[in-house]
Amino acid sequence: MEKTLVIVTHPKLESSKINKRWIQELKKYPNNVIVHDLHATYPSLEIDVQKEQQLLESVDKVILQFPFYWFNCPPFLKKWIDDVLAHGWAYGKNSGYKLAGKKIALAVTAGIKEEDYKASGRYDYTLEELTRPFETTFKYVKSDYKSLYAFYGEEHNPTTEDIETSSKNYIDFIEHL
Repeated sequence: MEKTLVIVTHPKLESSKINKRWIQELKKYPNNVIVHDLHATYPSLEIDVQKEQQLLESVDKVILQFPFYWFNCPPFLKKWIDDVLAHGWAYGKNSGYKLAGKKIALAVTAGIKEEDYKASGRYDYTLEELTRPFETTFKYVKSDYKSLYAFYGEEHNPTTEDIETSSKNYIDFIEHL
């Protein structure tokens, strides 16, 4: 398995069932996976941009793991993207395009059921369509954007079996990026 950086952004991780379990599973692979909890690393929300850029440069794959609410990512992840994917480093004239070719994907927990994320569903759009700005961002910086891994229905009391299955499938998703 190539070295993978999983950037976790969850403002209430202590109350999360799925994200916490995914992290436990990821930590079983310390030689291949770096779990990077942004809220734990930066409780003041002040990002060390150079440190983050160096971390990104040191890995083969990057996963942004977060809860999907209000049809977007947590605000701190948006700030991280805005600050870290800086002009001259990630894109722009005379840029090094430091993320060029790097495999990047999303791992998203959605409170809403999967059938609600369809053209015929409650919200008219798929999760892939709603996360298209991420795809566009990472294509803009010349990364190799991959699809997303999602757990649907988190707010509908998933079973322990559902959570365990998703954790194992998440590892498989990362291995096959």
